Amino acid sequence: MIPMLAGLSLAASASADPQLTSWFTADSAQYAQIYRTDGEKSSGQPETTWSNGRQAQLSPAFKGVQAVLSSSNWVYIRSTGLGSQVMGPWYMDAQHRREFPNLPTDQHLIFAMSRHPVAQTTRGFNHLGEIGLFVDGVRMFDANDAFSYSTRNGRDADPRAGIGHGDGVWNRDAYVNERVTFDAALGHQQQFGTYHYHAEPIALRYLLGDHVDFDPTTKTYHESASAPTRHSPVVGWMYDGYPLYGPYGYANPTNAASGVRRMVSGFAVRDGRNGSDDLNKTGRRTLPAWDAREAGRASVLSGNEIGPDVSERYPLGHYLEDYAYLGDTGKIQGRDFDLDELNGRWCVTPEFPQGTYAYFTTIDADGNPVYPYNMGRRFHGYPNGRLMDGIHEPVTVNFEAHPVKTSSDAAAAKTTLTWNQGVGGYVTESIKNSK
Repeated sequence: MIPMLAGLSLAASASADPQLTSWFTADSAQYAQIYRTDGEKSSGQPETTWSNGRQAQLSPAFKGVQAVLSSSNWVYIRSTGLGSQVMGPWYMDAQHRREFPNLPTDQHLIFAMSRHPVAQTTRGFNHLGEIGLFVDGVRMFDANDAFSYSTRNGRDADPRAGIGHGDGVWNRDAYVNERVTFDAALGHQQQFGTYHYHAEPIALRYLLGDHVDFDPTTKTYHESASAPTRHSPVVGWMYDGYPLYGPYGYANPTNAASGVRRMVSGFAVRDGRNGSDDLNKTGRRTLPAWDAREAGRASVLSGNEIGPDVSERYPLGHYLEDYAYLGDTGKIQGRDFDLDELNGRWCVTPEFPQGTYAYFTTIDADGNPVYPYNMGRRFHGYPNGRLMDGIHEPVTVNFEAHPVKTSSDAAAAKTTLTWNQGVGGYVTESIKNSK
């Protein structure tokens, strides 16, 4: 039996609300594990505690989602931020000679998401950072890797060379530039130990039964060779409260009986095909129409904004701005491609038979992630989701993996729930005169 906290109640049923029921909790009571090296991976001997002198997980931490709580307006997810699959190993080079400098750690995060998403009426760029949470409790980052080209220096930004983040005009694609550092699940972590995905969460998709196979010998994940027969499940939720699905949706967006197929991205590299311009010939002197439109700026760049010529060092696809939105090149959504410039569409799904706006993670015919991966450069709805330091209203417990800690004084009308990092439960404190 789940113990009650002040201001909390146990939900009798939430079967009709995918915001509450889509979270992957099958492994929530198990400890997170990593492979530090290829040797550990080959022998199948993961670690449950680890340290490299910079990031340390000195005691075992549970996997992913630890609680799902809700009020009338918000869903709250408590998560360690650690994947349900065995994470790692991570390297800096394809030969696996240099270990990646960062290791994941328990994030003790509380993610808040609106239960009533509303489409935006004004445009707003999503420049960088977190865009949502995957249903295994792992954080979702956008397509940008935080670095861009510096025209003055004639190279991409690199703090090791004393170049900060660059000009912010030609922004690097995280999947293309950081793929070598990803583990088999396509995840890695930054210097604060935050494990995250920039592209599709292929290991999570396997755990959810979404047309992915696992090779137990190599311990790698691959898109199934057979034709898909089921609509992809919800794999995440964006900060605007709309769902992210795997790559397979209904062929007809408004007809659940129309069959299932891979959703085709609305973006293509600017190589002269599909009606786009050819950066191989023109150089990186103009922004794609979608970028100029979203940023409210001119497409033709000034001299100090021109990017590097296409080359082996800076191939097409190196930057986000190397892609054209097909809707700007004469192609038609629903005929030539499936998803809009935000990487979503209005459609019916198994969880939303009456229809919803939904994002889809995108892959090509060979199963490789393709731009814009999970979401374009802005949200469809208002991104009022956020990470919280606590929960400041009475909530209902929809799922909880472990017993919680409660304070002796729990008689106030308003409560704050704070995750006790040492114990892994909530400390409930009475709040008086709270706003």
